[in-house]
Amino acid sequence: MRQHRRTLRLLGSLLLVAMAASVTGAAPAPAASPTPLDRVIPAPASVAPGGSPYRITRGTHIRVDGSRETRSVGEYLAKILRPSTGYRLPVTAQGAGGIRLRLAEGPFGAEGYRLDSGRAGVTITAARAAGLFHGVQTLRQLLPAAAEKDSVQPGPWLVAGGTIKDTPRYGWRGAMLDVSRHFFTVEQVKRYIDQLALYKINKLHLHLSDDQGWRIAIDSWPRLATYGGSTEVGGGPGGFYTKADYREIVRYATSRHLEVVPEIDMPGHTNAALASYAELNCDGVAPPLYTGTEVGFSSLCAGKEITYDFVDDVIRELAALTPGRYLHIGGDEAHSTSHEDYVTFMDRVQPIVAKYGKTVVGWHQLTGATPAKGALAQYWGLDGTSAEEKARVVKAAQGGTGLILSPADRVYLDMKYTKETPLGLSWAGYVEVKRSYDWDPGAYLPGVPDGAVRGVEAPMWSETLENSEHVEFMAFPRLPGVAELGWSSAASHDWERYKGRLAAQAERWDALGIDYYRSPQVPWGGSGK
Repeated sequence: MRQHRRTLRLLGSLLLVAMAASVTGAAPAPAASPTPLDRVIPAPASVAPGGSPYRITRGTHIRVDGSRETRSVGEYLAKILRPSTGYRLPVTAQGAGGIRLRLAEGPFGAEGYRLDSGRAGVTITAARAAGLFHGVQTLRQLLPAAAEKDSVQPGPWLVAGGTIKDTPRYGWRGAMLDVSRHFFTVEQVKRYIDQLALYKINKLHLHLSDDQGWRIAIDSWPRLATYGGSTEVGGGPGGFYTKADYREIVRYATSRHLEVVPEIDMPGHTNAALASYAELNCDGVAPPLYTGTEVGFSSLCAGKEITYDFVDDVIRELAALTPGRYLHIGGDEAHSTSHEDYVTFMDRVQPIVAKYGKTVVGWHQLTGATPAKGALAQYWGLDGTSAEEKARVVKAAQGGTGLILSPADRVYLDMKYTKETPLGLSWAGYVEVKRSYDWDPGAYLPGVPDGAVRGVEAPMWSETLENSEHVEFMAFPRLPGVAELGWSSAASHDWERYKGRLAAQAERWDALGIDYYRSPQVPWGGSGK
């Protein structure tokens, strides 16, 4: 009889659930399960799942040590999670349990971290604040995608149990944004910075000058910005960053543990400067402003002393605004500069960069001159680039020049995915998601010594890109793959496993309002169709 009553009660309960579902139009929610520790991008160095998950609740605190750096990371995490959870998530140095961020010596390096999760809480440990910040990005990806939304969501907020130990493969994991062909506002740049940070990118390379626009105020040469920055591709209004604007970009990037690498492209790609100041031209005649997309027609005058006064002033002012170690001097596609003048120019300009306390970065054509000691060359050739050109880059690397790898037919994010892609260019070919991901930076240029490859960078040229939506459509889903090439070990590289992890990111991009290309190579499921 007791068994009969229990059966009747169970049937009654099921009937009530069914009735509730019919009223709300929804089926009963399945039991929540946390994201597995190995589903994040970039792939962690070591994952050991096990134990109970941690659940973020109304009583969760974010516990930090007494350092300003740790508190800053804690406040960043709280700011992300408060809107979606609806919880206070106080950041405090008191108590135990909850989410704990701690600095401690250990085998973490400058950017590595350890994440431990269990029923009592989540602890992220690192030797430096950058490591804590990267650990927080992993924690974000372990939480449901709804955690990224700016309104209260139902949860639950579970973090799988276990341990992640993680350090990056390369110290340079960059993304370049061309603000010269089309100008992007401070807020648009900040939005891109936040997207880069989610995938542990640590360098923001800003292409600040080109034929179509000069984008940074230089007090000693004011017409560079006010006149040279007054247009863009297609003849739009252009724009430029005041020094206060640039400082704000640097501050914001620093708060996300990205180092800003400014670029003034020289001696070619300089029409905006030549149009602004006639005396920079060999014939003393200023050309008109340019709003097209051709390359290779402009050059600073290597034989004039005023050219080097100009370069000194620009680098001095830009270096003073830039706390990072690097200053990019361009050097590509200088087709209207003779080889002799090119070598002369680079021999004069590289010591100016050093004089103002910065390390030279240049496109790989710099290896056709004599790279300064410690300089980095950014390789943007193709798989099919001539053996002679590749050999010159390899020889420079063998002589001590570090390399940043940005092969255009792999990681130029402005290349079309397919011929149907409405944005982008195709001079380097079509770059689908698999092609962008499926190569090894350490083995890309045979003969390059171990340690010469400093990392990877994904450039985003903007001839056809006019707003954040355009940038995001071309960056996603390729950018996370480039980030993984820079962070994760070569042994972890596997397209078949990666594409499933990539598909799982789509729900997060939806929550963040990021548009993306629904590549048929990726098994998106319901979110990407």
